[in-house]
Amino acid sequence: MSVALQIVPYDPRWPAAFEAERARIAPTLGVVALRIDHHGSTSVPGLAAKPVIDIQVSVARLQPLDAYARGLVQLGYAHLPHPDDAFAPFFYRPSQWPHTHHVHVVEAGSDAERHTLAFRDYLREHPEVAREYAVLKQGLAPHYSAADAGAQQAYADAKGAFVVRVVGLALAEGYPRGR
Repeated sequence: MSVALQIVPYDPRWPAAFEAERARIAPTLGVVALRIDHHGSTSVPGLAAKPVIDIQVSVARLQPLDAYARGLVQLGYAHLPHPDDAFAPFFYRPSQWPHTHHVHVVEAGSDAERHTLAFRDYLREHPEVAREYAVLKQGLAPHYSAADAGAQQAYADAKGAFVVRVVGLALAEGYPRGR
């Protein structure tokens, strides 16, 4: 039997785990990485989450993929080829589940970059919306396998309407902040 996705209470060590990983990624990617941001639920204080640190790396151009993939592979990341590679190539480590880190590479200034940061910033400043998101995730997670990439994508898709709604609100209110 497959193990269901787990949503755990917020861990105050997650920001430090991001910073430690950022410190590994930044020198390896060098000037290719224009920004390295903590995003996803582990970046929102108090929000229950899968215990996986989500990292967004912004680059000038997504192609050639090897410009950043080689460095991420050296750090133990694996690339999951997917149609999303056109706007957000995805890497994870370790190569077997459970993953501890996910890296999403986006083009600097793109909608993908902006939407992710707007969603994060909005949840950080609207705890009632973050709680609503936690309830949604906790209700969905038991229905999806943790170790199956297709099930993980289906879980992400199941959250899609909520994410799209919040991103719309966030953009309308001028998020992301500080850009």
